Amino acid sequence: FSLKELHGIFPWLVESIFGSLDGIIVGWNLRCLQGRTNPTEYSVALDFLDPSGPMMKLVYKLQAEEYRYDFPVSYLPGPVKASIQEQVLPECSLYHNKVQFPSSGGLGLNLALNPFEYYMFYFAISLITQKNSPVTHHVSPSNSAYFILVDTYLKCFLPTEGSVLPPPSSNPGGTIPSPTPRSPAVPFTSYGMHHTSLLKRHIAHQPSVNADPASQEIWRSETLLQIFVEMWLHHYSLEMYQKMQSPHVKLEVLHYRLSISSKHHGSPAQSSYQALHAYQESFKPTEEHVLVVRLLVKHLHAFSNSLKPEPLSPSAHSHTASPLEEFKRVVIPRFVQEKLYIFLQHCFGHWPLDASFRAVLEMWLSYLQPWRYAPEKPPQSTEPLLRSVSEKWAAFIQENLLMYTKLFVGFLNRALRTDLVSPKNALMVFRVAKVFAQPNLAEMILKGEQLFLEPELVIPHRQHRLFMTPTLGGSFFSSWPPAITDASFKVKSHVYSLEGQDFQYKQMFGTEVRNLVLKLAQLICQAQQTAKSISDHSAETMASQSFFSWFRFTPSEMNGSYTGNDLDEIGQDSIKKTDEYLEKALEYLCQIFKLNEAQLTQMMMKCGTAQDENGKKQLPDCIESEDGLILTPLGRYQIINGLRRFEVQYQGDAELQPIRSYENATLVRLLFRLSSVLNERFADQMDVLCSREDFVGRLCRYHLTNPHLTQKIRYSPVVKDRTSQNWGPRISLRFLASYRTLLSLLMIYFIASWFYIGPVGCTFIILIGYFLYAVIMTFFSEGWKPHEH
Repeated sequence: FSLKELHGIFPWLVESIFGSLDGIIVGWNLRCLQGRTNPTEYSVALDFLDPSGPMMKLVYKLQAEEYRYDFPVSYLPGPVKASIQEQVLPECSLYHNKVQFPSSGGLGLNLALNPFEYYMFYFAISLITQKNSPVTHHVSPSNSAYFILVDTYLKCFLPTEGSVLPPPSSNPGGTIPSPTPRSPAVPFTSYGMHHTSLLKRHIAHQPSVNADPASQEIWRSETLLQIFVEMWLHHYSLEMYQKMQSPHVKLEVLHYRLSISSKHHGSPAQSSYQALHAYQESFKPTEEHVLVVRLLVKHLHAFSNSLKPEPLSPSAHSHTASPLEEFKRVVIPRFVQEKLYIFLQHCFGHWPLDASFRAVLEMWLSYLQPWRYAPEKPPQSTEPLLRSVSEKWAAFIQENLLMYTKLFVGFLNRALRTDLVSPKNALMVFRVAKVFAQPNLAEMILKGEQLFLEPELVIPHRQHRLFMTPTLGGSFFSSWPPAITDASFKVKSHVYSLEGQDFQYKQMFGTEVRNLVLKLAQLICQAQQTAKSISDHSAETMASQSFFSWFRFTPSEMNGSYTGNDLDEIGQDSIKKTDEYLEKALEYLCQIFKLNEAQLTQMMMKCGTAQDENGKKQLPDCIESEDGLILTPLGRYQIINGLRRFEVQYQGDAELQPIRSYENATLVRLLFRLSSVLNERFADQMDVLCSREDFVGRLCRYHLTNPHLTQKIRYSPVVKDRTSQNWGPRISLRFLASYRTLLSLLMIYFIASWFYIGPVGCTFIILIGYFLYAVIMTFFSEGWKPHEH
């Protein structure tokens, strides 16, 4: 094909691979393509889309001709789309000099992208747009072709060793030039400051463009990272987006809007206002989305940690450091920190309270531990203790203080609302406690908080830039701020740039958070007691089960009592794991916050007394009122978390209770009709017999009446008094509909046949035996519960 033909089919080819932006065309469905289920298609896709594969060769071939392709602004992340529609250019240099308006007016905004940008835009956004892809089998996200390609692209364009591989070129000895700047089609107010690029300054010092291939090709590394960050992390409310902008930029935007409003009699201002308030992005990241972001975070830590040690001579550094090395130095604070923090905040506040939060948790913990991805190997320790965090990471911790402190408080609030008896929830608490309990980590976080709380000295030469928001979301190509040596100023700049100057900081080691930790410790103790009760109950159940007990029909099954718990199904091994996780988590929390052992002992004793003398759980916390018992907030909390419960019992007519799983529905209905006919016809005779005071009356009362068991029934807490209804003497044949009863009778008839006893004789023996049993029971007590079977 000629270049012109390739240029024409390139957008169609990209859409055929990654799917359409509206999600209608699925494309190759890389997110569900796995080598285990589709080995041929999987290997072909990876080879075709490899950084050195045919597709990327096509991209570089078109890149050499400086072709441009339109990408609709309407499919960009919500905050970016709303800003561009307001004619306010976002900070990120990815959008600079690319926005184009159609000649007809302000509708149908597009970005003019080069082939590499266009390809990567579609690749990154397919993770968001292709959520509802048809899946016919279980898919492991970490084994999908998409996940593998993300990892491959990161290793190729953000290498931890060596430099970025140059793209293949059709001209011998030639290279593909980096994209040239283009003048904007319309005037824009920028959130970022337009400065000369550091890379461009570096290239300007070179004798020719081809003298330094690394300088020429660094734009691919930055472009790839910016696209991934913008497409995957830049999803949150527009208010939050504007909150992160610096005050001087807000003032500039205001002046611009006023000038536009005066020129156009307020119409653009009105449309701008409508765009602001019409923005409602429903952002619900999937577990796969979070796993891909975690992969990005882990690789960026490894990429940043691969930075070569700085030379002793500053002059040598200025002449020898390559653009890739300088890029490693600022890649996390300038590109990722701000948007990842808001992304995590959104997930912490909106993710369901279930075990799927583990993906978000591990992504957060991966970011908090850059030392895990350092090239140097940790010293081998003979004891399985936590490795101490080196002091060289103090600067990273201080410059990411909110990632450690505010998100930790957010996790505490989530943990206090979850059921810690669940092994998966207990594991999450254990993981967080274990990470923060690493030696020296809590001390460095405390040091960061102390630096932030230091009173600020008014120094004239830096007063003008105090607490101004650095352009962390901007480009690596923008000018660097002056070097700041004041650690306190660094911490303050970090906090105020992410949360605003009016932010009220909540100390992680302050009284308020400490009280939350104590509540969590109390909840852990209660969960341990609950798990122990479940374990004991399961053990008793297992011990009491036998072959013959399966045939026994107990009264509790008929009155509808429920004494089990949904957690009985988790198994003994899971209960043991839960107890281990909670015990270690409590130990780690004590190490982090220096909790008093006396307080914990008292707390555990208090939890231990939560059981009554019979070893049963107490009722949920209630208060007495005229209408009966009313649940308190503590009682509702106890029910939600499974700490206590009411024993649910059926208290209506036993004949009308719902059909049980161990009963035959047809037989229940037929026997109910037969019992009703008999009761209607012989009601008077049964009343006369039961009213007699002799032995016959006592025998009839034992079979035909239902004595009141008010002392054994626990009524609903809503109704204080309830008058028990006397149903009178009646016949009940429902017991014959039970599968257990029927199977027991069949076994009796089968065993009787061995002794040559026929069905009629066997039936007569059963009736005689039961009559003798009833006579004996009548002599002993009249107030026993009737055997209606």
